[in-house]
Amino acid sequence: MASKKPSAELLDLLNQAIAREIQVSVQYMWQHVLWRGIQGYAVKDAFKATAISEMKHAEAIAERLNYLGGIPTTKPAPIFLGTTLKQMIETDKKDEETAISMYNKIILVARKEGDETTEFLFNKILSEEEEHHDLFTTLLEKD
Repeated sequence: MASKKPSAELLDLLNQAIAREIQVSVQYMWQHVLWRGIQGYAVKDAFKATAISEMKHAEAIAERLNYLGGIPTTKPAPIFLGTTLKQMIETDKKDEETAISMYNKIILVARKEGDETTEFLFNKILSEEEEHHDLFTTLLEKD
């Protein structure tokens, strides 16, 4: 158990992060399965790789939350698959923007509470989320 009890706010934010990570891992994996046409073929592996990365994030956050005395959620945030490849990628880009914002907040709360381990974990995850955001932004470019 950590030496200082984390705030309810931090524990809640960690569970929100887990719900988000479960959501996008399922969402991206299903998008990988549902791809259509030549454009879909070109990005299907990117969906799968990103889904796996997101599931690893969910696991790491759940392990941290459990260590801090919280109970990790098993419920994902709402999943949206989209009906076109463009719609899928636009939604995924927005989901990554939400994660970046949320994880910056978690870093600030962890720093305020003196929880260096949670801050370190989320700095690492944040970097990967920014890479995912860059991927989806690049896939939306026309040229």
